[in-house]
Amino acid sequence: MEKKWKCTVCGYIHEGKTPPEFCPVCGAFKYQFILYEPLPPSLEKHLREAFAGESKAYVRNLAFAAQADREGFPQVARLFRAVAEAERVHAQEYLKYLEGVVEDTETNLKKAFENEMRAKNEYYPDFIKEALALKREDVYWSFNRARDVEERHALLYKQALTAMVSDKEITYHVCQVCGYVFDGEPPDRCPVCGAERKRFKKVG
Repeated sequence: MEKKWKCTVCGYIHEGKTPPEFCPVCGAFKYQFILYEPLPPSLEKHLREAFAGESKAYVRNLAFAAQADREGFPQVARLFRAVAEAERVHAQEYLKYLEGVVEDTETNLKKAFENEMRAKNEYYPDFIKEALALKREDVYWSFNRARDVEERHALLYKQALTAMVSDKEITYHVCQVCGYVFDGEPPDRCPVCGAERKRFKKVG
Protein backbone atom coordinates (compact mmCIF):
# COMPACT_ATOMS: atom_id res chain seq x y z
CA MET A 1 0.00 0.00 0.00
CA GLU A 2 1.32 3.43 -0.98
CA LYS A 3 2.00 5.88 1.83
CA LYS A 4 2.66 9.59 1.93
CA TRP A 5 5.96 10.80 3.36
CA LYS A 6 6.77 14.42 4.20
CA CYS A 7 10.28 15.88 4.08
CA THR A 8 10.68 17.79 7.35
CA VAL A 9 13.29 20.07 5.78
CA CYS A 10 11.44 21.46 2.75
CA GLY A 11 7.90 20.02 2.96
CA TYR A 12 8.12 17.85 -0.17
CA ILE A 13 5.52 15.03 -0.22
CA HIS A 14 6.61 11.62 -1.53
CA GLU A 15 4.25 8.73 -2.27
CA GLY A 16 5.55 5.19 -1.90
CA LYS A 17 5.98 2.27 0.48
CA THR A 18 9.12 3.87 1.90
CA PRO A 19 10.62 7.36 1.77
CA PRO A 20 13.18 8.10 -0.96
CA GLU A 21 16.86 7.71 -0.13
CA PHE A 22 17.24 11.46 -0.61
CA CYS A 23 14.68 14.24 -1.03
CA PRO A 24 14.57 15.20 -4.74
CA VAL A 25 13.98 18.85 -3.81
CA CYS A 26 16.43 19.64 -0.99
CA GLY A 27 18.61 16.51 -0.77
CA ALA A 28 17.61 15.62 2.80
CA PHE A 29 18.37 12.01 3.83
CA LYS A 30 15.49 9.53 4.17
CA TYR A 31 15.51 9.71 7.98
CA GLN A 32 14.31 13.30 7.69
CA PHE A 33 11.01 12.09 6.21
CA ILE A 34 7.99 11.33 8.40
CA LEU A 35 4.69 9.65 7.60
CA TYR A 36 2.21 12.27 6.43
CA GLU A 37 -0.66 11.14 8.64
CA PRO A 38 -1.98 11.90 12.15
CA LEU A 39 -0.12 10.41 15.09
CA PRO A 40 -1.89 7.98 17.42
CA PRO A 41 -2.68 9.96 20.63
CA SER A 42 -0.50 7.72 22.81
CA LEU A 43 2.52 8.21 20.53
CA GLU A 44 2.00 11.97 20.42
CA LYS A 45 1.93 12.00 24.23
CA HIS A 46 5.20 10.05 24.39
CA LEU A 47 6.84 12.32 21.83
CA ARG A 48 5.84 15.42 23.79
CA GLU A 49 7.20 13.87 26.99
CA ALA A 50 10.43 12.87 25.24
CA PHE A 51 10.81 16.36 23.77
CA ALA A 52 10.35 17.94 27.21
CA GLY A 53 12.78 15.48 28.80
CA GLU A 54 15.52 16.01 26.21
CA SER A 55 15.08 19.80 26.38
CA LYS A 56 15.54 19.71 30.16
CA ALA A 57 18.54 17.40 29.83
CA TYR A 58 20.13 19.88 27.40
CA VAL A 59 19.91 22.74 29.90
CA ARG A 60 20.87 20.52 32.84
CA ASN A 61 24.03 19.27 31.11
CA LEU A 62 25.11 22.82 30.26
CA ALA A 63 24.75 23.64 33.96
CA PHE A 64 26.83 20.56 34.82
CA ALA A 65 29.48 21.72 32.33
CA ALA A 66 29.65 25.18 33.90
CA GLN A 67 30.10 23.62 37.34
CA ALA A 68 32.86 21.32 36.07
CA ASP A 69 34.65 24.35 34.61
CA ARG A 70 34.42 26.17 37.94
CA GLU A 71 35.90 23.16 39.74
CA GLY A 72 38.78 22.87 37.27
CA PHE A 73 37.67 19.79 35.29
CA PRO A 74 37.73 21.05 31.67
CA GLN A 75 37.56 17.57 30.11
CA VAL A 76 34.45 16.68 32.11
CA ALA A 77 32.97 20.05 31.11
CA ARG A 78 33.59 19.24 27.44
CA LEU A 79 31.86 15.88 27.88
CA PHE A 80 28.81 17.51 29.46
CA ARG A 81 28.63 20.06 26.61
CA ALA A 82 28.94 17.29 24.01
CA VAL A 83 26.12 15.29 25.59
CA ALA A 84 24.06 18.48 25.91
CA GLU A 85 24.40 18.98 22.16
CA ALA A 86 23.28 15.38 21.61
CA GLU A 87 20.20 15.99 23.78
CA ARG A 88 19.41 19.08 21.68
CA VAL A 89 19.59 16.92 18.54
CA HIS A 90 17.19 14.43 20.14
CA ALA A 91 14.76 17.19 21.12
CA GLN A 92 14.71 18.54 17.57
CA GLU A 93 14.22 15.02 16.24
CA TYR A 94 11.03 14.62 18.29
CA LEU A 95 9.86 18.14 17.52
CA LYS A 96 9.51 17.36 13.81
CA TYR A 97 6.62 14.98 14.58
CA LEU A 98 4.63 17.49 16.63
CA GLU A 99 2.31 19.40 14.35
CA GLY A 100 1.56 22.99 15.26
CA VAL A 101 4.55 23.52 17.55
CA VAL A 102 6.62 25.28 14.89
CA GLU A 103 4.72 27.15 12.16
CA ASP A 104 5.38 30.17 9.94
CA THR A 105 7.34 33.02 11.53
CA GLU A 106 4.38 35.38 11.96
CA THR A 107 2.38 32.68 13.74
CA ASN A 108 5.40 31.73 15.86
CA LEU A 109 5.81 35.36 16.96
CA LYS A 110 2.12 35.59 17.89
CA LYS A 111 2.29 32.34 19.87
CA ALA A 112 5.51 33.43 21.58
CA PHE A 113 3.87 36.73 22.58
CA GLU A 114 0.82 34.91 23.98
CA ASN A 115 3.00 32.44 25.90
CA GLU A 116 5.02 35.22 27.53
CA MET A 117 1.88 37.12 28.54
CA ARG A 118 0.31 33.93 29.90
CA ALA A 119 3.39 33.25 32.00
CA LYS A 120 3.39 36.83 33.32
CA ASN A 121 -0.33 37.06 34.08
CA GLU A 122 -1.34 33.50 34.98
CA TYR A 123 1.64 31.49 36.23
CA TYR A 124 4.05 33.82 37.99
CA PRO A 125 1.51 35.64 40.23
CA ASP A 126 0.67 32.33 41.95
CA PHE A 127 4.34 31.32 42.15
CA ILE A 128 5.24 34.68 43.70
CA LYS A 129 2.37 34.53 46.18
CA GLU A 130 3.35 31.06 47.40
CA ALA A 131 7.03 31.98 47.73
CA LEU A 132 6.06 34.93 49.94
CA ALA A 133 3.66 32.81 51.99
CA LEU A 134 6.47 30.31 52.65
CA LYS A 135 8.85 33.16 53.56
CA ARG A 136 11.31 32.35 50.77
CA GLU A 137 12.30 35.82 49.64
CA ASP A 138 15.14 34.43 47.53
CA VAL A 139 12.71 32.37 45.44
CA TYR A 140 10.28 35.30 45.42
CA TRP A 141 12.89 37.55 43.83
CA SER A 142 13.75 34.90 41.23
CA PHE A 143 10.11 34.56 40.22
CA ASN A 144 9.59 38.32 40.37
CA ARG A 145 12.52 39.05 38.06
CA ALA A 146 11.43 36.34 35.64
CA ARG A 147 7.90 37.79 35.52
CA ASP A 148 9.26 41.23 34.65
CA VAL A 149 11.53 39.77 32.00
CA GLU A 150 8.64 37.82 30.43
CA GLU A 151 6.85 41.14 29.93
CA ARG A 152 9.95 42.50 28.19
CA HIS A 153 10.08 39.44 25.93
CA ALA A 154 6.43 39.95 25.00
CA LEU A 155 7.14 43.57 24.06
CA LEU A 156 10.04 42.54 21.82
CA TYR A 157 7.88 39.93 20.09
CA LYS A 158 5.15 42.53 19.55
CA GLN A 159 7.67 44.96 18.06
CA ALA A 160 9.03 42.23 15.79
CA LEU A 161 5.52 41.48 14.52
CA THR A 162 5.02 45.07 13.41
CA ALA A 163 8.46 45.27 11.78
CA MET A 164 8.75 41.90 10.04
CA VAL A 165 9.43 43.46 6.64
CA SER A 166 11.99 45.92 8.00
CA ASP A 167 15.59 45.56 6.86
CA LYS A 168 16.88 47.08 10.09
CA GLU A 169 19.37 44.78 11.79
CA ILE A 170 19.19 44.65 15.58
CA THR A 171 21.73 43.05 17.89
CA TYR A 172 20.40 41.66 21.16
CA HIS A 173 22.17 41.39 24.51
CA VAL A 174 20.90 39.04 27.24
CA CYS A 175 21.52 39.57 30.94
CA GLN A 176 23.12 36.40 32.25
CA VAL A 177 21.70 37.00 35.72
CA CYS A 178 17.97 37.46 35.06
CA GLY A 179 17.46 36.91 31.32
CA TYR A 180 16.47 40.49 30.44
CA VAL A 181 16.83 41.06 26.67
CA PHE A 182 18.07 44.45 25.47
CA ASP A 183 17.82 45.45 21.82
CA GLY A 184 20.97 47.33 20.91
CA GLU A 185 23.98 48.14 23.06
CA PRO A 186 23.42 46.99 26.66
CA PRO A 187 22.85 49.54 29.44
CA ASP A 188 25.37 50.19 32.20
CA ARG A 189 23.15 48.19 34.53
CA CYS A 190 20.30 45.75 33.93
CA PRO A 191 16.96 47.53 34.54
CA VAL A 192 15.51 44.41 36.20
CA CYS A 193 18.24 42.96 38.42
CA GLY A 194 20.90 45.69 38.44
CA ALA A 195 23.65 43.49 36.99
CA GLU A 196 26.62 45.33 35.49
CA ARG A 197 27.00 45.82 31.73
CA LYS A 198 29.68 43.11 31.58
CA ARG A 199 27.07 40.51 32.58
CA PHE A 200 25.23 40.96 29.26
CA LYS A 201 25.92 38.44 26.50
CA LYS A 202 25.63 39.35 22.81
CA VAL A 203 23.25 37.05 20.93
CA GLY A 204 22.52 36.80 17.23
